[in-house]
Amino acid sequence: MAAKATPVAAKATPKVMGYLPNDTPPIGQMLLLGLQHVLTMFPATVLCAILMHFPVSTVLTITGLGTVISLIVGKLVLGTYIPLYYGSSFSYITAVLGIMAVKGVKEGVAPPEVISVVTAGFITTAIINILVGFLIRGTGGKKGLDNVLPAIITGPVACTIGIGLGASALSMAAGTCCGVADPSIQLKWWTAAIVTLLAAYLFSVYLQGKGFIGMLPILLAAIVGYIVAIPLGLVNWGAFGKEALIRAPIITLPRFNDPLTLTAMVGIGIMAIATIPESTAHLYQISLYVDHLAEEQGRKKYNLAEYIGLNLILDGLDDFINGLFGSTAGTNYGENNSLMVITRNYAGPALLSAGGIAILLGFIGPLAEAIQSIPTAVSGGLAIYLFGVIGMQGIALMIAEKVNLYDPKQLAIGATILIVGIGGNIGFPGGFLPIPLLTGIFPSGWPAIATGAVVGILMNLITVAWKPSFEREAVEKK
Repeated sequence: MAAKATPVAAKATPKVMGYLPNDTPPIGQMLLLGLQHVLTMFPATVLCAILMHFPVSTVLTITGLGTVISLIVGKLVLGTYIPLYYGSSFSYITAVLGIMAVKGVKEGVAPPEVISVVTAGFITTAIINILVGFLIRGTGGKKGLDNVLPAIITGPVACTIGIGLGASALSMAAGTCCGVADPSIQLKWWTAAIVTLLAAYLFSVYLQGKGFIGMLPILLAAIVGYIVAIPLGLVNWGAFGKEALIRAPIITLPRFNDPLTLTAMVGIGIMAIATIPESTAHLYQISLYVDHLAEEQGRKKYNLAEYIGLNLILDGLDDFINGLFGSTAGTNYGENNSLMVITRNYAGPALLSAGGIAILLGFIGPLAEAIQSIPTAVSGGLAIYLFGVIGMQGIALMIAEKVNLYDPKQLAIGATILIVGIGGNIGFPGGFLPIPLLTGIFPSGWPAIATGAVVGILMNLITVAWKPSFEREAVEKK
């Protein structure tokens, strides 16, 4: 296990206002700070649940539980909290929708027997995260990660995930995903979707830097789209009045004996390689700001960036909890990191209170009904924006890591991932490549994005084991 982190105790009156990870704010402040965390994670986590056809109440409760357990385990291992909030990840949407499509799920909440197949895949993401976390702990931190999953793999995989979802976003906006064929009705769907997309864009641009409200462009856009959808007759009022005020979320255990289980485990599990660099970047970001606040307050630095391996193990633990109880796989949230930086609040107890609030929200029936009444067209407008951002983040990752796209090796790996992943996802039903091999594992075909990612990893491993002469010469010069 990692050495215990032992930051000094908080001073009674720090010179600079702010809470470090092991600080405990007064109970009133702690609850308000926790509620603010919940408001920050709420739009993305709820939208992920809707897009992947999972019950929102279950996702809220179980992601909150995963956050609480991961925080506590980190504290027990290190002696300090790693202040991160865990919510649903968009990286898994493409792979999940492929399984849903084969099972005939196109809208609404999927039945438990379908969710149980998908969550078996989330168990695999947990195992991958945990194994990579231990591997990194034994191979030198970020350097070890870059050897296993360099940016030329993770960047194109992120691009593939986002762009591969483009057709799904547009079908939601047009209504074709739900069998809408009447042009006059489709026009109403497009109107709601375009207004929602425009609102998300304008709120993102013009509310930037305007305080807390500037962190809620997606939630605000969803509200605008919902209001516009009412006179268009797109709001499902029949969703209201069926749930009790307080009721238990639906718990679904994973199922490993379905014909599609192995496909789900491979196709969904491999998507963990997209969340690993994201999670690592979030840890480095929060570590930097935590240490800056500690320095300003004249206290010992936490050096959280040293625990990159443990961070991924905790990510895996969170995925395991979600997969075990019927929620969506996740990652630690950059938006909650941004909130902590803005408020200078990195208190682990505040995040624990946020997890507790999220757990309780899952038991509120009318909340689930309100979310289920959101028109698919509105979700489609948001999806155009959000799915595209996933793709753009892959490009940003390659730029940030200074990937040399003039290098034939880098070009070949990236190009192969993009063509196999995007071409296969868009060009074949459900995003499954018709490769007549291993049909016992892949009865519907090979999942395109996962196949592209694995091919890219294998191509990279060839050059890791047998380095090209110019790479060997560069190492020798150093």
